[in-house]
Amino acid sequence: PALAQTADQLVGRWGLAAYFREADAPRVRAAAAAQCGAPYIIGKGPSGGVMLHRPDESRTSEHVVKSSLLGKSYIGPAGEAGGSKDREIVSFDGATLVLRWVDESVASRYGTMVFVKCRR
Repeated sequence: PALAQTADQLVGRWGLAAYFREADAPRVRAAAAAQCGAPYIIGKGPSGGVMLHRPDESRTSEHVVKSSLLGKSYIGPAGEAGGSKDREIVSFDGATLVLRWVDESVASRYGTMVFVKCRR
């Protein structure tokens, strides 16, 4: 699957849900789409990144899209790709974004996050 290459591809209104077991992924994609009535807003950051929540923080902060030498893409604070505060972009097709937390303790609390682009 294609991966997000720019922050602009992520800006918008998204339905959001999460899963802990891979078997739940298809059901959770539908649940995420149903959340567009109260969407998660990914805004443009002041330095060209995107505004997202970090684990256990109520305020958003700027994150950037970055790639590792191994070809994986991540979203996280500025710095080296694949850091403990990053989310790996598992898949992105323009309409559905799947993110997995790099830090296992965060992943165990928040699960694999599924964002489905809201139509309006």
